[in-house]
Amino acid sequence: MALRRLLFTLLAAFGVLGLAMGSAVAQGRGEVVVGDIRGIINPVMAGYVTRVLDDAERTNAAAVVFTMDTPGGLVDSMREINQRILAAKVPVLVYVAPNGARAGSAGVYITYAAHLAAMAPTTNIGSATPVSVGDNGGEQQLSPEMRSKLTNDAVAQIRALAEQRGRNAEFAEQAVREATNLQASEALRQGVVNYVATDVPDLLRQADGARVRTATGDVVLRTADAPVRSADMSGLERLLLAITNPTIAYILLSVGSLGLIIELYNPGSIFPGVIGGISLLLAFYALGTLPVSYAGLGLLLFGLALFALEPFVVSHGILGVGGLLAFVAGSLLLVQAPDSAPFLQVAPAAIAAMTAVMALFFFVILGAILSARRKRVVTGREGLLGAHGTVLRSAITPGVEGLVRVQGELWSARSEARPLAVGADVVVVSMEGLRLTVRDAPVVAAAAAPVTAPVAEPHRV
Repeated sequence: MALRRLLFTLLAAFGVLGLAMGSAVAQGRGEVVVGDIRGIINPVMAGYVTRVLDDAERTNAAAVVFTMDTPGGLVDSMREINQRILAAKVPVLVYVAPNGARAGSAGVYITYAAHLAAMAPTTNIGSATPVSVGDNGGEQQLSPEMRSKLTNDAVAQIRALAEQRGRNAEFAEQAVREATNLQASEALRQGVVNYVATDVPDLLRQADGARVRTATGDVVLRTADAPVRSADMSGLERLLLAITNPTIAYILLSVGSLGLIIELYNPGSIFPGVIGGISLLLAFYALGTLPVSYAGLGLLLFGLALFALEPFVVSHGILGVGGLLAFVAGSLLLVQAPDSAPFLQVAPAAIAAMTAVMALFFFVILGAILSARRKRVVTGREGLLGAHGTVLRSAITPGVEGLVRVQGELWSARSEARPLAVGADVVVVSMEGLRLTVRDAPVVAAAAAPVTAPVAEPHRV
């Protein structure tokens, strides 16, 4: 009885051990998910990274590889990505690729957060100095104490990542304090990354057999022959990432405002209003992810408001010119990122192009408005005054009304002074309700050459 109990205990222990070992290597026998961190690190990118890791954990993937090429981005989004990587239940590899790519600023922190890091041969990593952006969109001028506090916080964060992943903490600190950069081979030599790989298959071959510690325990990678599945951005994620580019956001804001102004000028055209509304909503979403200058946004919107008021206020073009100046100033200040973060700036070419479009639109519309104001009114009461007509059916005498045809319509009319015979040409003098007052039209001399009396032909004998 005791022997049976002992055997049962041993079998249970081996079973538990087998399950634990199986779960530890199960991840190493699944597929490798490959994602792509490309462009500015912002909330859209953070959401994409989270989605890829959630899906990889749900399918028990062997590992997740993120190829990365980024100039940097927003601190909050970078922290969100790092926290998700640190909590990942699957191994995460960050691969700075393709050749010519870089891991700048926020990309350095993400590289250090990964379980394993690699670089393509002609890539670089570094320049992780934090920059504080003020409410006006530009680099905030900090006191030496505050700048030291900000820098020390960033250093502490990246050194903690370096110590947890067993990487070079000294370079991490230099990248923050001195914006130091390293090329791939030097980064490998100094222990900043684990591998230099020519492509993803090469990286998976080199990483095969590596042991990493995930949120659920140690995992031995089995990636050499693992199937690879791409985890591309969805169409919606690509759209949102594209519009969060500062230049695209600025163009959407300008085009959307122009569409609404056109709809205001010509109510019922529908299409400009619909496109303008959609563009504006997308622009406001994009601007919410960027360090926007409220002064710049206010100036830009004020300029557009002056454009909209121009047709309805007699300002002789002053509102339009003021709107153009406010639009240019607002465009320059809208996303005035520091020089160290040019990827957060609106392209000058886009500002020049949109300003030219707005100026052309303004002058065309203003010209049309002034031309319309100079034209004689041809409809309504004003259009009838001075119009010519013909007396119909019966003569019009003082005290007796008759009918006249004016502009193809029949009107009741009375004579201003003397009687008017049937068929007489008349001109409208005034209008009271639906009754016209007319008088005989002046006779216009014919423009043809004067007719001379025929010369009598001499008698022939």
